[in-house]
Amino acid sequence: MAKRRGREPLGDGEKRALNKNNLKKLLGIFRFVLPYRALFIAGMICLFFSSTILLSFPYLAGKLIDIASGRSWVLDSINTVTLLLLGVLLAQSIFSFLRVYFFARVTERSMADVRMSVFGKILLLPLKFFDHRRVGELVSRITSDVSMLQDTFSVTLAELFRQAATLIIGTALIFYTTPRLTLFMLLTFPVLVISALIFGRYIRKLSKETQDKLANANIIVEETLQAVNVVKAFTNELFERSRYMGALKEVVDIALRTATYRGAFISFIIFVLFGGIVAVMWYGATLVSEQSITVGDLLSFVLYTTFIGGSIAGLGDVYGQLQRAIGASERLLEILEEKAEGETTEDSTVNLNGDIVFDNVSFAYPGRKTVSVLKSLSLNVRAGEKVALVGPSGAGKSTIIQLIMRYYSDYEGIITVDGVPLGEYDLMAYRKNVGIVPQEVILFGGTIQQNIAYGKPGASEEEITDAAKRANALTFIEQFPDGMDTIVGERGIKLSGGQRQRIAIARAILKNPSILILDEATSSLDAESESLVQEALNELMKNRTTIIIAHRLATIRKADRIFVIREGEIVEAGTHEELSGQYDGLYNHLLKLQFQLA
Repeated sequence: MAKRRGREPLGDGEKRALNKNNLKKLLGIFRFVLPYRALFIAGMICLFFSSTILLSFPYLAGKLIDIASGRSWVLDSINTVTLLLLGVLLAQSIFSFLRVYFFARVTERSMADVRMSVFGKILLLPLKFFDHRRVGELVSRITSDVSMLQDTFSVTLAELFRQAATLIIGTALIFYTTPRLTLFMLLTFPVLVISALIFGRYIRKLSKETQDKLANANIIVEETLQAVNVVKAFTNELFERSRYMGALKEVVDIALRTATYRGAFISFIIFVLFGGIVAVMWYGATLVSEQSITVGDLLSFVLYTTFIGGSIAGLGDVYGQLQRAIGASERLLEILEEKAEGETTEDSTVNLNGDIVFDNVSFAYPGRKTVSVLKSLSLNVRAGEKVALVGPSGAGKSTIIQLIMRYYSDYEGIITVDGVPLGEYDLMAYRKNVGIVPQEVILFGGTIQQNIAYGKPGASEEEITDAAKRANALTFIEQFPDGMDTIVGERGIKLSGGQRQRIAIARAILKNPSILILDEATSSLDAESESLVQEALNELMKNRTTIIIAHRLATIRKADRIFVIREGEIVEAGTHEELSGQYDGLYNHLLKLQFQLA
């Protein structure tokens, strides 16, 4: 995992301290709420009234008891005070409903905007960003982190305001009405607070250990399911089950220890809390017997302290939620503040001829800066030419393709297309001119038609059918009961390798690129499928610049030129006939190895 601003990346649920700097991060996400500020302000107004109106309830309840005891007040009718109490509850209910309604409208819309912004930004980030990130982590950012912020803006902030108002106003009221009893009650607070700090710190530490162990267990599940074919091929089902069981045992052990301390903490707090209540009741009863306060004042005091106690308990949860929300906002802002891979405009267009030049290009992957993959490499591909890149695994062939695709831009030297430096083209307009048929075809989980149309969104049914026909794919497609509407399954798992390959070729045909890249496009096919696909490729390669990566040298005999690459350098170049005639050359050596293995 990449480091960020000198700190390790935050894990899910990790908390940050509530300080000025971290609160700014939370406010950084708050900008998504600004377009809905009118609804947010309306919700805050309703929150203010729902919180303050309810605080009159204990006072009125106490006066109701005093009136029943024969004491006078501004209102001397039990029925009138009762109706006033019901009015308070009704007003509080109405404002509470409106508060929830307004905040829901704000958070649902603003968090949808956050999700869209994060997902859109992820799509625009360079490939080196994904070299250090797991897919599961990025999905978690869009789901878990945004959901946490959604709870924060819709519930936590409201609770923070309500609990703080209850605590401050409620404390002021009981100080005003029953100062002696209030001071006596406050003497019980230090014991509770100190106990909570000591126990709470240790319990949080154990809870974090539990989450860490659970995360490790989840990684085992994720890795196993992603490579389930490998697991089954090596008959390691029992091994993976045992590995997961061991991880779960560690989770259970720590969780049970945490539960033990939490149970002891709760029992202690209950004893101290109710002991404090008994002490306050005793002193309150003493004051009533001395006629220092009325029975109604004592009832109001009890109700207010209930509200205040609930607020203090609630503020602890709110504090923890805000800390987690800051962590979530930091992770989301980290993505939103990442630099996109290049300038791109959706409606920008450029028509390329496909003349490619590498001039003294050196490159090392961002994660392996000390290992040079390309070393002062120079080559040129003329427009409309068909060239092949061959060489041992790890020689740098795929790296050349990735640089042509502009997946990486931090290389030394110059790469031009049609005489223009690669970085000067609008990224999206440039890539619209480049098509690729990869060795490992990735299909989306929809229909065959949708996967072919991915090469040209909005293509007509006739165009899609024609592309499938030219890719020699229409025959097998029509054999399916649902034809073009056949569901291919996740990553195209319901289709054979050859069928997936021809779908990818149809997709490239539909895109009609100026520059075509074939990365081992026939390596996974049987002889019959390879013949059909090769026909489709020959059709696809007409009148366009084509770069072919191939280990099976028989497939590149008709290439206009062949570049032989070893350790990031071009060591030979020429036609098949020229290179095969060099008896001490690398190309000739690779040919002999393949004939020996054939």
